[in-house]
Amino acid sequence: MLQLNSELWGKLTGPYESGEQVPELLERLMLDFDKEVFEELFQEHLYHQNTIYTVTYAAVPYLAKLALASKNKEVRHEIYVTCGIIESCHDKTRSEPYPSDWTELAAEAGTEVCAEMYQSYLKAITELASLVPEMLAYAKQEISSDTEKRYVLIADAAYRESQSVANMFLNFTAGDEYVAVCGACDQEAYLWPSGEGGRIQAFAEDPVFEPLQAAHEVTPVEAFVEAELQILAERADQLGDSSFLNQLPYLAGEMNCPSCGARMQVWPSLLSTFGR
Repeated sequence: MLQLNSELWGKLTGPYESGEQVPELLERLMLDFDKEVFEELFQEHLYHQNTIYTVTYAAVPYLAKLALASKNKEVRHEIYVTCGIIESCHDKTRSEPYPSDWTELAAEAGTEVCAEMYQSYLKAITELASLVPEMLAYAKQEISSDTEKRYVLIADAAYRESQSVANMFLNFTAGDEYVAVCGACDQEAYLWPSGEGGRIQAFAEDPVFEPLQAAHEVTPVEAFVEAELQILAERADQLGDSSFLNQLPYLAGEMNCPSCGARMQVWPSLLSTFGR
């Protein structure tokens, strides 16, 4: 890990400024975890609009260490979910021996330092991923909001290297709307839950602005064939997220594109704009 007293923190980048203030915030959290300080660290220094920064990679190992050392399950949950959101933004296709956009940092700090910092991040993510069973059990028992449970699914997907799934759910955390893209005509299809039982209907335009348009039925699957969908169903069951469990057969189903009429598979059409 990058030492907290290293001058390199001042050369790391964040969303608004350098990472110079991050060591102090990390030290405060390690002395006494405070949610406001944690949110300040995440929102002001580590993450912005689905983007992470060089300082993010340096900070995550300290957050993982804090989570693993804490006996407070709420603290572990906060860090687990937050670092899962961070990991969902990690582009592994350009990351050996460290992210390719670290060129300027490597020229200043050295390639060995950058490689070590990146490996520390990867190790931290692996350690946080080991908390999955505990976090699923915690969320089922302590969290009543389906939206908050969805963040546990997002983190789990990110730790399993299913970044496209994690990013898709980050965009539709409430589960009250999804947007798929037709591969035939490249038009968006708006998917809205309708009534009980998780039923989802598709629309050519956003129903918020065109409430009187015709609805198109989505045909749900009877069984999940794809491994990712099987895992999601298992995780949702472990979380006690019945609303998502009811929606998932429709998200894995088929429909006619509301714009061109072509038959389309919903799941790959949902993920098509979130691939990494």
